[in-house]
Amino acid sequence: MKEQQYFTLKEVQLNNNCPECYSNEGLQLTFKQRFVENAFYKAITGDTTHEMRCNTCNTDIFPVRWTNDIEQVVAYQERAVNPKPKSTKLKKLAWIFIIADALLLIVVVLFVTGILSF
Repeated sequence: MKEQQYFTLKEVQLNNNCPECYSNEGLQLTFKQRFVENAFYKAITGDTTHEMRCNTCNTDIFPVRWTNDIEQVVAYQERAVNPKPKSTKLKKLAWIFIIADALLLIVVVLFVTGILSF
């Protein structure tokens, strides 16, 4: 399965104590938003995620280890983050298929109506 692609919306340094090493300088909260890209289109989805990491002890801090103070700060930061709006952009290959299908449909309609004959 293809790994999901995300881009960073916002990174915040927190002054809370790390639940692992108890340092109050290393916590970093990162908000990310998912995007999809394939041969036909690029799209930004409405899915956002967050992750917390302690840069002092180099560990990921999962929500089960959060204290009440950390939960309150994360809730505040979630309200403060502004995700980009959902969007879809068609690539060149998609436009080629759309135009080819439209031309094929026009030829079939003209052939069925008798305007065009071979």
